[in-house]
Amino acid sequence: MTAQRFQKFGVIGGGAWGTALAQTLAVSGRDVTLWAYENQCSDAINAKHENTLYLPGVKLHKSLRASSDMADLAGVDAVLAVAPAQHMRTILGKFAPYTSRGLPVVLCSKGIEISTLSFMSEVLEDVLPNTVPAVLSGPSFAIDVANGLPTAVTLAVEDGDLGANLGAAIAAQSFRPYLSTDVLGAEIGGAVKNVLAIACGMVLGKGLGRSAHAALITRGFAEMTRLGTALGASPQTLTGMCGLGDLVLTCSSEQSRNMSCGLALGQGKTLDEVLSTRSAVTEGVATAPALRQLATEAGVEMPISEAVAAILDGSAKLDTTIKALLNRAHRAEL
Repeated sequence: MTAQRFQKFGVIGGGAWGTALAQTLAVSGRDVTLWAYENQCSDAINAKHENTLYLPGVKLHKSLRASSDMADLAGVDAVLAVAPAQHMRTILGKFAPYTSRGLPVVLCSKGIEISTLSFMSEVLEDVLPNTVPAVLSGPSFAIDVANGLPTAVTLAVEDGDLGANLGAAIAAQSFRPYLSTDVLGAEIGGAVKNVLAIACGMVLGKGLGRSAHAALITRGFAEMTRLGTALGASPQTLTGMCGLGDLVLTCSSEQSRNMSCGLALGQGKTLDEVLSTRSAVTEGVATAPALRQLATEAGVEMPISEAVAAILDGSAKLDTTIKALLNRAHRAEL
């Protein structure tokens, strides 16, 4: 197998992140078709070379094609699946008639399916068992990637040779994938950091200061590592781009939908008020209850993540929850 095999790509998901990844591939000379659910989105990309709905103001490469017909992805060499986590099962099902045995499917959405507590690779195994799962995850804002700013991520594929060839095809001058064989570890990092980013936003929204913010990131990383270890991931994976790297970025910038959601909640807005103004998905909101249940079943203590889930579902108040976290028993750091 050579890197040249991966020339024709499909990208499933016409949101900001899917568009940014499609743009990167197109700029690198790949043959790319972007599938978007909304005809408005695909029409704008084809006619104006701009995703006016989800990534306005970014001029897209003229070779990038968009479609709202899944059949147009038939015959691709690899697919990047960027549908929201809670819709991934349905969208992959629509793609099923156009897959082939051994087709690499790069999962780019970060979350846990609420109904099954499944990570996206497990959803893929259920829906498209003849395909090969890969995970792309790391500190990356769509607008940065679309504008060609330097970005580094993790690309996890169990087959190291396949990962190297796929990584070479996805890489660009400003987009650097670091290779891993730990698919589960990459998924855990991406899912957990979204929930922790909501917590970090709450802390800053309440005006509790950067010292508390730094402590929350650090203790959140400990939660992420505990869960990863319990589920069989390598702790080393979580120190990389898909874990610590993504956690730092997502918890530290209002560009993050999850962090900005927590910030608004900390400032007194309701969850409905926050979400009603957004067209893009805030993955951590849906992931939080699934993560809480997954941690409970795995016997892993994740007090910050559990607190976020309780605040989001209305079973706990923000001020009371913060006090409870501060009053937890003193313990050794490690």
